[in-house]
Amino acid sequence: MKSVFGGLSKGQRLLNVGIGRYSRAMSSLDASKVKITKVSEPSKPRPNDELVFGQTFTDHMMTVEWTAKDGWGVPEIKPYGNLSLDPSACVFHYGFELFEGLKAYRTPDNKISMFRADKNMERMNKSAARICLPTFDGEELIKLIGKLIEQDKYLVPEGQGYSLYIRPTMIGTTNGLGVGTPDRALLYVITSPVGPYYKTGFKAVRLEATDYATRAWPGGVGDKKLGANYAPCVLPQLEAAKRGYQQNLWLFGEEKNITEVGTMNVFFVFKDSATGKKELVTAPLDGTILEGVTRDSILQLCRKNLDPEEWVVSERYYSIFEVEERAAKGELVEAFGSGTAAVVSPIKEIGWRGNDINVPLLPGEQSGQLTKQVASWIADIQYGRKEYNNWSRIVADLN
Repeated sequence: MKSVFGGLSKGQRLLNVGIGRYSRAMSSLDASKVKITKVSEPSKPRPNDELVFGQTFTDHMMTVEWTAKDGWGVPEIKPYGNLSLDPSACVFHYGFELFEGLKAYRTPDNKISMFRADKNMERMNKSAARICLPTFDGEELIKLIGKLIEQDKYLVPEGQGYSLYIRPTMIGTTNGLGVGTPDRALLYVITSPVGPYYKTGFKAVRLEATDYATRAWPGGVGDKKLGANYAPCVLPQLEAAKRGYQQNLWLFGEEKNITEVGTMNVFFVFKDSATGKKELVTAPLDGTILEGVTRDSILQLCRKNLDPEEWVVSERYYSIFEVEERAAKGELVEAFGSGTAAVVSPIKEIGWRGNDINVPLLPGEQSGQLTKQVASWIADIQYGRKEYNNWSRIVADLN
């Protein structure tokens, strides 16, 4: 059972130990076998101002079952509806669950394109292998998602900041109590027409630097897209909200290194007062940081477009103490979070040990200069106004 990103991981090898005797009979995920059942009465698009993030869903969903004996079954695109699972299914008791998040956009020529879906498939396979769920051919799932979008293409909203959010999910469905390798799984995809993640739109947020709770740790699964990474973060966010902050700035270790913000990757811009050179910095991928697709896109675009005589783009460790010190010296230029849902989220203030570290914004605006530029670069690619490295893939045509 090979991964689309090459070779067999340790998690995949462990999975194959339990199902090896069935390996010859196992079938691969195959989009050409999809069975499509359409709704009798298609929905009408909702006005953009009624689209609350993740609360409206399209008419159809995609499901496909996997068993250790037979491999991947026949994919089905069918009317959106409830799942039926045994109360003893291992997803409920032992957390065999993972998901992805990506988006599709309307282009100026009235087509629907997905943004960097191959990166999401790669990461989804890594997550699956880590918790002994089956891997799959990422290209086949991309094709299936395209077929799903084709059924509901008229529900994809139009306009800057609006898109179709796509949520592929995989769960272990083996019945019975007792921890072990699942021999049954369900892969499904639902889609949601969405507007801006934050109701306030592109508006700078306040963060609370958080060291009393830990999002991820070395040797853990902080770099995987597992539901288990998210639920424990909600309580610290509620605690921060009581003190007037929108999100947590996660710190780790005695050094208080900055890792992520809320459920996003995070970037800071510093300027060396002696040389005048600016540095864009984000934490390195050391196994505790989610391998964000938007993070990777920002790093690539900045390395391509920023003048190396004026800029350094770094993936390194940096602490809240460094941010505090450089802010005091006037060397903190700006900061922003990045992720699929919000894309780019500017930061204006960080609460730390009873004090607020102010993050500069452009006069009269809600972000710094690079934050604004990065958001523009990515939006131009996502909405089809510019092409870059085949990052966009057309999956439907509205003409």
